[in-house]
Amino acid sequence: MAKVVLAYSGGLDTSIIIPWLKENYGYEVIAMVADLGQGEELAPLEEKAIKSGASKIYIQDVKKEFVTDYIFPTLRAGAIYEGKYLLGTSMARPLIAKQLVEVARREGAEAVAHGATGKGNDQVRFELGVKALAPDLKIIAPWREWNIRSREDAIDYAQERGIPVPVTKARPYSMDRNLWHLSHEGGDLEDPAKEMPEDVLMLTVPPEKAPDRPTYVEIGFRAGTPVSVNGEELAPVELVDKLNELGGANGIGVVDMVENRLVGMKSRGVYETPGGTILWTAHRELESITLDRITMHFKQLVAARYAELVYDGVWFSPLREALDAFVDVTQRTVTGSVRLKLYKGHCLPAGVTSPYSLYSQELATFSRDEIYSQKDAEGFINLFGLPLKVRALMEQQAGLR
Repeated sequence: MAKVVLAYSGGLDTSIIIPWLKENYGYEVIAMVADLGQGEELAPLEEKAIKSGASKIYIQDVKKEFVTDYIFPTLRAGAIYEGKYLLGTSMARPLIAKQLVEVARREGAEAVAHGATGKGNDQVRFELGVKALAPDLKIIAPWREWNIRSREDAIDYAQERGIPVPVTKARPYSMDRNLWHLSHEGGDLEDPAKEMPEDVLMLTVPPEKAPDRPTYVEIGFRAGTPVSVNGEELAPVELVDKLNELGGANGIGVVDMVENRLVGMKSRGVYETPGGTILWTAHRELESITLDRITMHFKQLVAARYAELVYDGVWFSPLREALDAFVDVTQRTVTGSVRLKLYKGHCLPAGVTSPYSLYSQELATFSRDEIYSQKDAEGFINLFGLPLKVRALMEQQAGLR
């Protein structure tokens, strides 16, 4: 019997895909779960996958790889999609694709499958990853083939086959959780005119319910990579976990946005990224004193392009690798400490230091100084403004003004 490896999450879609693949393709179905920090969600998956019809299941612990090889490079790049989204789902998909390929090779499978819909971004991310790493593997995307047309249809399909799913018609949110974030889509969130329901948040307390006193946290960085929290050096996974706890308790990192999907439509999602928001804010503050002006401004352009590459699923590409090389050079001096104030959903800078700081109080002071001659500014302005002056003189002489 030919084999297919399914990217399995235990959610509604992948739960019903197991029997569907057996019924429609006659495959032996092997489930593959990438442990990206889903926590307690992983506990029932082995039993559930087998009961749903899988012949076996692989649960691949890739949390460390996820943080060091995907999250931290994206953080160092300063990438954020459309000014809000910290790319939690987007970064995870290429790593899941990598694991799919590894298990498929180990099992001698001829195909891989995923549960992404034909309307979303994830189908692109999964499939570009597989194409880049194993172009010979067949890819099956049931949502583009079957006659199930809604989440309600999928729930009915599962109930008919006695497959328990963690989604009900009363709470129809589609969720994706990993170390970096928890995303929510569907249900009432599909109407952007409606306020986010109170029952959506699971990692983060609503800001109005956060403590009435601020929490201060200090993040240490070495060459752009976070290495410590409040003076304690932590391994990458533990560091993100620690900041998720601190951020979640203070209402940090909730984003409610309408984004432009790669496939051409707009969609609304709610993202909880408590620890990631703290790290992104701290990293930006440290760069503010360690990068020179022209490098920082060009890096902002790179950050926007990097975010698009990650969002679009083009992780395994020469361009992303080339941009990483640029980022690595910019991060050589991004070492130091950033103190932040967490208060009712706000993450505010409260001090930043670095042995490579370019900030000079002697130059910036409004008090008396002996090293900056303000008279020098006149010649600078004359030269900098010369093109504007020449054009204005021409327009006067030509009668254009």
